[in-house]
Amino acid sequence: MKKELERTGSRPWRIRRGKLEKTAGSAQRRSGMEKTWWKEAVGYQILPKTFYDSNHDGIGDLRGIITKLDYLKALGVTLLWIGPFYASPMDDNGYDVSDFLDVNPMFGTLADVRELIAQAHRRGLRIILDLILNHTSDEHPWFIEARAHPDSPEHAFYIWKEPRYDAAGRPQPPTNWASFFADSAWAYDEQAGQYYMKIFSRKMPDLNWANPILRQRMEAIARQWLDMGIDGFRVDAVAHLARDPEFQDSELPVNAQGLAADWSKFSNLPALFDYLQEFKQTVLAGRDCLTIGEVGGGASPQMALNYADKETGAFNMVFTFDHCWCNGLEGKEIITEADRHVDVRQLKQVFARWYDGLGERAWPAVYWMNHDLPRVVSQYGEPIRYHRESASMLEAALLLMKGTPFLYNGEEIGMTNVDYSSLEDFHDVWVANYVKEARSRLSEEQILEYERRTSRVNARTPMQWSAEAYAGFSTVEPAEKVIGNYRKINVAAQQADPYSVLNLTRRLIQLRLSAVGKRLFVYGGFEFVEPEHPDLFMYRRFTAAEEAWVVCNFRGETIPFSLPEERGECVFDNYAEPGFAGALRPYEARVWLRREDSR
Repeated sequence: MKKELERTGSRPWRIRRGKLEKTAGSAQRRSGMEKTWWKEAVGYQILPKTFYDSNHDGIGDLRGIITKLDYLKALGVTLLWIGPFYASPMDDNGYDVSDFLDVNPMFGTLADVRELIAQAHRRGLRIILDLILNHTSDEHPWFIEARAHPDSPEHAFYIWKEPRYDAAGRPQPPTNWASFFADSAWAYDEQAGQYYMKIFSRKMPDLNWANPILRQRMEAIARQWLDMGIDGFRVDAVAHLARDPEFQDSELPVNAQGLAADWSKFSNLPALFDYLQEFKQTVLAGRDCLTIGEVGGGASPQMALNYADKETGAFNMVFTFDHCWCNGLEGKEIITEADRHVDVRQLKQVFARWYDGLGERAWPAVYWMNHDLPRVVSQYGEPIRYHRESASMLEAALLLMKGTPFLYNGEEIGMTNVDYSSLEDFHDVWVANYVKEARSRLSEEQILEYERRTSRVNARTPMQWSAEAYAGFSTVEPAEKVIGNYRKINVAAQQADPYSVLNLTRRLIQLRLSAVGKRLFVYGGFEFVEPEHPDLFMYRRFTAAEEAWVVCNFRGETIPFSLPEERGECVFDNYAEPGFAGALRPYEARVWLRREDSR
């Protein structure tokens, strides 16, 4: 233990003989003191299709969200990120939009949207929407016109290229670029006789942001939603609005299909930032709204400043993905239980790299999961033996960090990955493409286990409200299959238990948003403690007069720890029974708070 406590890495703090010491060359990270509503927010993402079904058709809807606003208010969140409900053929859960200014009838009407905004605002809840700038549906009127009439203005709204041909005279894609959905980034259109670019589904053709008329159309759409009263946007796939203008083959290694997963060909390219500056001037200027960019494609913290620098960026913050796979599963197709081991050092290093890289120039957004990721208790916790403990520990680690935290619906009760026994239960275009490609090298059971561990379908099952049929989500069989553990893991079962995941999450949000919490956990300084510790996720929040210690055990065993003797009062523990002075029980989380006058 002594050796462990004296080990230091690249971060500044260590504990030695019960005293906090600073290593040479360290610098404390303090949060910028400019106060805004979105820095003080706690966000909550809702996928409308699987949140709550108000009209008994098996599909969640806008009125279902309205029905649950009081629940969300009681949870303590202050900002709702609503997933897409636009008119859509639903090839990719509504991210394939056929009309940006209308509502898919399965979700409701524009009148329902207006009521949702009004009812949320009445409760002090703000709303941001997914803004999908990268692509439309192939059933959007623009694309229908584009493929039918090559000379039309709409044809230039998309990215078209002439085919290459193989020896037999068959059309082939113009480049070897892979899409994010495990197939080519190009789809051939028989009607147009050309390939169009699509970095996601073939039913989601990419928009040509180099076209100024297209940009004006998309900017007008964004303004119209803001004028309706929403509070901002999470901008989907924004890193991909510009493409390598040369459209040359990638030189990276190719897969069995001859495709190269070279995201640099359409990610974070210079022209993109010109488009975003225009968007900032024509849409966002003069408005008190929140914008969050989804920044993938291998963006570094330094690259993220191009999006979210507080002086020059178009956005207020970005979502990055670097911390989402620190468990040994990324890139592994054949997965065993032994493979799943959370690398706590790596997790801390990723957060520290982003905090250091953004510095005081940009505000972070922090989260464990979203609609594209597995359930966090299955990813980083232990959902069977230590469900309550590990799920609540993860919320303690998240909700007191620097940056605006975001929960995903169901995370607050510790919803888990799916228990599906058939690939037919995975209703997802990404999964379908992967299964088609993987069957040549993997067995059905291996593919099934891979999807149960890693698929985004894990996040897209019905919200578990009660132990009633269909988890209280609907009175009829839902379009998406309910997970079998809903009888134990649900909102109703956790409401009365003060140490349920739900109520521990509420307490953490209350702590963050209290007067002292805002000073410390929103605007206070941040520092990892014992960054090289392999099992504990420990950090310190501080002001000139207060400090807090957040100590989280990421293991299913008791782990010793040490903190300064003058650490104040323990204000949070996710165990009901008193613990050990110098050790954390399996997946235990504790928070100490010390004020200057309590020394």
